[in-house]
Amino acid sequence: MKASPDRPGPPSGPPSGPPSGPPSDAPSGAPAPLVIETSVVEGLPAEGALLLRMSGSLDAQGAEAWSEELRGHLDQADRAGLRPVLDMAHVQVGGAAVLRTLSETTRVRTGRPDLIIVRARPGVREAVHLARLDGVRLFATLDEALRELARTATRVEELPAWRSQMSDPLRPSYEELYKEVRALRARVRTAPVIGMAQGTLMVRYGLPDSGSAFRVLREASQRFNVPLRVLVSAVVAARPPDGEEWFPGRLPLPVPQLRLLGRSGRDPRCRRQMTDAVLHESLAVGRAPAGYVQFVDPAVGTLTPETHYGCAETFLDHLVRGRDENTPDALARTRRRRVSVPDVAVDTLLSEDWRRVLLTTGTRALHSVPVLSSAGSCTGVITLHWAEAGHRPTAAQAEAIAVLAADTAAWLSWYHRSVLLDALEHLHRALRDSG
Repeated sequence: MKASPDRPGPPSGPPSGPPSGPPSDAPSGAPAPLVIETSVVEGLPAEGALLLRMSGSLDAQGAEAWSEELRGHLDQADRAGLRPVLDMAHVQVGGAAVLRTLSETTRVRTGRPDLIIVRARPGVREAVHLARLDGVRLFATLDEALRELARTATRVEELPAWRSQMSDPLRPSYEELYKEVRALRARVRTAPVIGMAQGTLMVRYGLPDSGSAFRVLREASQRFNVPLRVLVSAVVAARPPDGEEWFPGRLPLPVPQLRLLGRSGRDPRCRRQMTDAVLHESLAVGRAPAGYVQFVDPAVGTLTPETHYGCAETFLDHLVRGRDENTPDALARTRRRRVSVPDVAVDTLLSEDWRRVLLTTGTRALHSVPVLSSAGSCTGVITLHWAEAGHRPTAAQAEAIAVLAADTAAWLSWYHRSVLLDALEHLHRALRDSG
């Protein structure tokens, strides 16, 4: 077993996908080795949390080695002043093995903060409750755990030395912690769709387990440079295949003539490159210091952030949650026309929660433009932010941004009907041939 660090990706887009399934070189029928992946997330106003995501199997033989590795990670959390949180959603465990390990681990941690366990399977939760282990606290989700920890947090000056921010000069900044928690929330939103796609492939092709399905999805994602969250959404939303080909009779589509492709070096098959181009062209046209692009996820029917620039981390964290319907983005989508908010402080379109987030992060005016398909449905939204109240794009700027949105819609339609369908066809062929 080994611990593999999980550090935040580039700030312009949240990563996606859960920890990988069992390694492909594991012997057939043998339990997958237990792996612990670590990452830092925001926990409390004065401290963070070291998240330990586990995947694999835990049996009596591996309990001692796992216990030793776990204690090493917990010591790392203590030295960094981070609250340890154990995510056991992807662990197959034996009740006696996990109880012995947790009991021994918490016994040697007497006087340290409780070990937080999130997303444990029902058998683990029941065993821990019945054993009444001291030093272990169970929560259904990470958000629930962090809310409870924040509620009971003490003031910074009352923190003992081991929790002091000065105790570890290499401790991540709060900006980095915001990025971590935002990435984690994005994963939480994507995880159910990944699970649906895994289940679909298992039933459709007779795969033995979810790990096998995930490995095939990941391979197709990497081969065609399609984000995993986009691929699994397509698997769930697309009509099922009805023969040797998933999309029989499909012909290659020419790349549409787009102004976005006027600059050299832009590859229309690269989703990240094109969404970044859309955003930066829009920022330049609107002379806006910040903005973001969202596309509609067809599997769940919600707007999902694709790329951003210049936005405060606290705002992006709120955006990723995607709970508020009274936002300019949502209104532009439902109305299928642009929405301008020249003064965030007084505009009646916004909910109070959204207004508060915008004002506290320095946005005083904004402009959202829907990305409309040829059939008139909204497939995304481009939003620009300004720090000055009263700002509104000129007629020429608004028209130029609308043209960019039309180009975006044309490219996105081509991408879905060519690159994404190529990836799905490859997936179908690979699974059909392997069966």
